[in-house]
Amino acid sequence: MSAAVTTKLKQIGHWIDGAPVWGDSGRTGPVYNPATGEQTAEVDFASVGDVDRAVAAAKAAFPEWRAFSLSKRIALLFRIYHLFSEHRDDLARLLTLEHGKVFSDAQGEVQRGLEVIEYVCGIPELLKGEFSEQVSTGYDVYSIRQPVGVVAGITPFNFPAMVPMWMWAPAIACGNTFVLKPSEKDPSASIRAAELLQEAGLPDGVFNVVQGDKVAVDRILEHPDIAAVSFVGSTPIARYVYENGTKNGKRVQALAGAKNHMIVLPDADIDMAADAAVSAGYGSAGERCMAVSVVVAVGHVADSLVEAIKERLPEVKVGDGFDPASEMGPLVTREHRDKVASYLESGPAQGATLVADGRESAPDGDGFFLGVSLLDDVTPEMDCYRDEIFGPVLSVVRVPTYADAVRLVHENPWGNGVALFTRDGGVARQFQFEVEVGMVGINVPIPVPVAYYSFGGWKSSLFGDRHIYGPEGIDFYTRTKVVTSRWPDPATSKVELGFPQTR
Repeated sequence: MSAAVTTKLKQIGHWIDGAPVWGDSGRTGPVYNPATGEQTAEVDFASVGDVDRAVAAAKAAFPEWRAFSLSKRIALLFRIYHLFSEHRDDLARLLTLEHGKVFSDAQGEVQRGLEVIEYVCGIPELLKGEFSEQVSTGYDVYSIRQPVGVVAGITPFNFPAMVPMWMWAPAIACGNTFVLKPSEKDPSASIRAAELLQEAGLPDGVFNVVQGDKVAVDRILEHPDIAAVSFVGSTPIARYVYENGTKNGKRVQALAGAKNHMIVLPDADIDMAADAAVSAGYGSAGERCMAVSVVVAVGHVADSLVEAIKERLPEVKVGDGFDPASEMGPLVTREHRDKVASYLESGPAQGATLVADGRESAPDGDGFFLGVSLLDDVTPEMDCYRDEIFGPVLSVVRVPTYADAVRLVHENPWGNGVALFTRDGGVARQFQFEVEVGMVGINVPIPVPVAYYSFGGWKSSLFGDRHIYGPEGIDFYTRTKVVTSRWPDPATSKVELGFPQTR
């Protein structure tokens, strides 16, 4: 009788003060390959003590890092950029292995993160203050930007490399030290990032990683030595992070959920709009906060648009992300896949028309797959419209006029991204002027800003007052100090105290 063969699981721990660390909580979580359904690793869940050690390391490293000259800091940032560029495919492979997205999507994710690192290589220009000479006789006033101290990032599973880079790159560039709490579902990219940062020459303690769950999150939100917290995730958790972080005196930016609409007017290019709906609705299996979730078909365009989308769906190959032929991979967990699939039951039960059922087109096997799915005749009262599905289910809402379409967007509680497809420049200009959404695309389905603008939504898609990366990211990770100075008149040895009476 042959002995059973057991495969040793990869162990993923924390990164504290420049070294890998296994914590003392005794709790772990599973990490899966979503394409096969197989558990490939287990990740350690941090205890309160583990978080405290990471924060202590960041606090100890802060004085030296803050004192780094800008010339030294920029040289290091360029090394970081080039090293991450050289290893972009290594990072992308980790994303495909643990998240499931196809390898080309994973490469694109890393590239969008690299663009933010490239942007902050110009940190000497971004940190420049202002100067006003002779505001009163002999007095000058100027402002300077300074880092806030130890900052933390709490990041989601859907972009385990890019979103942390959106946070730690500007935070570190501004002179802060950083503690990252990544998603426990795909944690390897965070440790690889720590290794690359150390290889580039970042001092120990400037970047730390604590894996885990609510225990780690709650300790970050209450820790007295953490000055600021950045978060990306669902709306309920964003609200929780914002309320508890600010209650404990921290500045918080919490980017939340979305229900992104793509409005298609009767004059739009139908082929362009259908291609955009398919790529934006099903790319990364719909697991992105900028995915198009609702196509709003205005007037007589609806029938031809739905038919054009339907014709394209069989061409979307769903499979293992490492298969070059795959255009869409699995969802991140079995539980999430099943939840997304439930809308293919509740939608028709509430009156929607099921045009394409992804359960029928999903690949065989134990992977967490769901094929591309399309619901027509959706109304705002249905669960498939009201909920953030976060999967490859695209809904079509039919409205008679442009005004009805805009009203639909405005009445939705979220305001992350929106797109308008039209040939009419005047209508497009009016739309971007009046729509109450943070990121707008005109014939662009996923309007993620370039790195030198900032990313973020309005309404329930954002808690706080600063968007992520770009100029607002620099604002978030710095605080302004205003200095009023006066020097003795060289012609006299006496120094007059106080402001002069004449100005």
